[in-house]
Amino acid sequence: MAERSKLERLSVLVLRNRREGLLKLLPPGEIREILRGSLTERFLTCGKPGCRCARGERHGPVWYLSVSLDQSHRTGTTVPADQLEQVRRGIESYHRLSEHLEQISDINRELLRRAKGPRRARKKMRK
Repeated sequence: MAERSKLERLSVLVLRNRREGLLKLLPPGEIREILRGSLTERFLTCGKPGCRCARGERHGPVWYLSVSLDQSHRTGTTVPADQLEQVRRGIESYHRLSEHLEQISDINRELLRRAKGPRRARKKMRK
């Protein structure tokens, strides 16, 4: 809500210029590597009675990329150690892109509100 009040104070020209500036911050190369999800480090036990993990020395770390598909469904995959940095960069790119898209959406909503014209006061209805 605070962001909206800041945008209300800006002129249409400034809003459009800000939107164009945000669009320029979305380089195609960064979008190409984008990854949505969470990266977690896991230590596993295999269940073999004679294994070191049965004594508390679990296997790992194993890196896992987890993605929420909707409220009740998730998917994920293990991440090889040699791809760990690439996955981290992809997740960071997703967060940056998401933030910029949210700001662009806020600007577009403010421009739409202004294009509708001034708000008229509602008449009170009698019961």
